[in-house]
Amino acid sequence: MTSATNTSTGPAAAAAVRVRFAPSPTGMFHVGGARSALFNWAVAKQQGGTFVLRIEDTDASRNQPEWVDGIMSAMAALGITKDDPAFEGPYFQSENAGIQKEAAQRLFAEGKAYYCDCTRDVVLARTGNQQTGYDGFCRDRGLEYAEGRALRFRTPDEGETQVVDLIRGNPTFPNRNLEDFVIARGNGSPVFLLANVVDDIDESITLVMRAEEHLPNTPKQQLLWEALGQTPPQWAHMPVIVNEKRQKLSKRRDKVALEDYLAEGILPDAMVNYLMLLGWAPGNDEEILPFDELVRRFRVEDINSSSAFFDIKKLTAFNGEYIRALSVPEFTEACGPWLHAPRAPWSEEQFDQKVFDAVAPLAHSRVALLSEITDNVDFLFLDEPQIDEDSWNKAFKGAAAELLADVRATLAATGTGEVAWEAEPLKDTVTAVGEAHGMKLGKAQAPVRVAVTGRRIGLPLFESLEVLGRERTLTRLDAALARLAEGAARTDAEVPAGAQ
Repeated sequence: MTSATNTSTGPAAAAAVRVRFAPSPTGMFHVGGARSALFNWAVAKQQGGTFVLRIEDTDASRNQPEWVDGIMSAMAALGITKDDPAFEGPYFQSENAGIQKEAAQRLFAEGKAYYCDCTRDVVLARTGNQQTGYDGFCRDRGLEYAEGRALRFRTPDEGETQVVDLIRGNPTFPNRNLEDFVIARGNGSPVFLLANVVDDIDESITLVMRAEEHLPNTPKQQLLWEALGQTPPQWAHMPVIVNEKRQKLSKRRDKVALEDYLAEGILPDAMVNYLMLLGWAPGNDEEILPFDELVRRFRVEDINSSSAFFDIKKLTAFNGEYIRALSVPEFTEACGPWLHAPRAPWSEEQFDQKVFDAVAPLAHSRVALLSEITDNVDFLFLDEPQIDEDSWNKAFKGAAAELLADVRATLAATGTGEVAWEAEPLKDTVTAVGEAHGMKLGKAQAPVRVAVTGRRIGLPLFESLEVLGRERTLTRLDAALARLAEGAARTDAEVPAGAQ
């Protein structure tokens, strides 16, 4: 972009909306930022407008180049890509430092800003109240620029500033409550308030849709727009996102990084769908909808001004619906990152794609996160099952050990003669043994499942046994019986002789 006083405000410019998303490259991509990006993207796509990506990289002490790459990759995962005609940028705020300084000097030259050498301590000593803010002491001192002197904007003493906000109505701010705020630091560098306005003017932004926390800045920025001879944009301040305790999402307390959710197996389409519903609803009590349909129905004016609850359970449920909507081959492909190093708990030599393909239809309807696939199928690829001790203790109560021994003896004859090692005969066998012990199938199969898979919950047992195979199943039943025998022997040894 070229000028801090771009005057493209005629009919042609007004015809197409221009929105912007302006993240700072200082950390992981926050889900709140992802929601903001999507809402802006939806407006641009729906109205045939432009989505401007601006990287606000002026905090040199915190900015890292890799965070810019992270922003771009996270946005691409959400479907916001550079190759889309609606996308423009990225621009870097640091590259606009020259026109930002020019704007500051113009405001000073026109008497709309003045230099101030008051420190915070001096102001506090003068006013005696930290809450009072700056008292305008330097307004008429006629100071010129010198190192250490901040440049303050001269706010109106009378009247009010009305903000046209598509979500919150038209909030009005009495000008007397707005202190003369700093627009350039003592070293001459513009602060956030001015830099944002200059960049928005330079990039011909017509709608600023951002987080609610920026609303108090808006009357100040609107005054700057007007002071620079420009018509302010429309504003839309989106509701804050809160956790289950109704506290604002915090990276210090909550899981907020988009990358973390994708890494545990949230599908990008599910995340997009869920984020679009944080503060807005498409109507008709519908929620699971493709992005194109969400865009078609989206209206900024329908965004709720109340806080939006980031419900991880609901997000997970959404993801389960999206997983089940995949075909089995698509599901298998999506599971790929969790089936191979470094995420898989087994080696590449242990993994067998054909074995996974055999159980993929069973897992497809059961996992809500792609990361859950490893716990569901690890027993097929590890030499020994990873025993969950809580599952073991719950499964092996009462006569469970005797039942397991009888199941093992009966299964030894399965798969060697007329009875095939297949799910139905295996189920019939365990059912019959369970009935002999006075147990229904649900209770009878629990110790078998834990002995073979290590857990009480997982894929359908008998289909799993069929895929695991006769020899490996019997070996695991033998290992479980041996462990039970060792436990019984140890218990007997610990009982005092007189108590037996």
